[in-house]
Amino acid sequence: MAELLAVDNVVKHFPVVRGAVLARQVGAVHALDDVSFTLEAGRTLALVGESGSGKTTAAKIVLRLLEPTSGTVRYDGVDIATLDHAAMRRLRSGMQIVFQDPYESLNPRMRIGDIVAEPLTINDVLPTKAEARRRACELLGLVGLEPAMTSRYPHQLSSGQRQRVGVARALGLGPRLLVCDEPVSALDVSIQAQILELLARLQRELDLAYLFISHDLAVVRQIAERVAVMYLGKIVEEGAVGPVYEAPHHPYTQALLSAVPIPDPETERKRRRIILRGEVPSGMEPPSGCRFRTRCPIAAQVCAEEEPPLVSVGEERRAACHFAKANPVPV
Repeated sequence: MAELLAVDNVVKHFPVVRGAVLARQVGAVHALDDVSFTLEAGRTLALVGESGSGKTTAAKIVLRLLEPTSGTVRYDGVDIATLDHAAMRRLRSGMQIVFQDPYESLNPRMRIGDIVAEPLTINDVLPTKAEARRRACELLGLVGLEPAMTSRYPHQLSSGQRQRVGVARALGLGPRLLVCDEPVSALDVSIQAQILELLARLQRELDLAYLFISHDLAVVRQIAERVAVMYLGKIVEEGAVGPVYEAPHHPYTQALLSAVPIPDPETERKRRRIILRGEVPSGMEPPSGCRFRTRCPIAAQVCAEEEPPLVSVGEERRAACHFAKANPVPV
């Protein structure tokens, strides 16, 4: 399949400034360090990890809502950093976002029809407001909502319905890439399943690519073909979902997967749990060598002295661990 998105060696450091009058930089938060991944058209790549791992920062850089400190992002072969405002606005119609909180992302003073039609009128996709409203009804039908919803306000809808509105709004400009920033984490489990099924159907029908951000590995397994596990601003393991979930190489991935519940009570009782000790280190002062070593159950002296590169550990699989090739653990 054709490569749609390529993120190469992206670094993002946020300066830390002190002083109200004579402000001076006293450090930097290392949000992303040398992050690279690709996404093919019509496929799904999930970014997973604890809070503070850099998932949302990576998504914002992909959409150019943040500028990287260094590195490049190419969408459909175009380096987005080279585009001026007008060119970036045209390109951005092909890359849209579905937000985490469906209530906070919708204007409470606007009716649903106007919310979905707004991108169409702002970008002059349709010449009249009447045509934009008709298209809004079609988009709502596409995500499983009745045309009568157009006259309602966000507070009159359930959380699942509001998230469907968010998806409909994102589809208005005909994107090829949707950045889904934890789109089901604020929903009940039964509603999560419905939204995931909706996203899967839309992907099949519209040939959409998803950059799916989540901390829930059970959700990721349902929707993604590939997964990139992030820890403190770096990708520590990446590969196809099946092999990574069945025998992860990195100790951090193993710990995350061991926390995912299994429906079978007998299997759940017998499985091995990996409990991570301590807190995630500060992004201002990441540990030397391997950033995970302060919480890693198999850390050795080499982990403090040398940073492990992200290397191949099998067919289309990579891991950043000094002991990765000898350390696959069934979960």
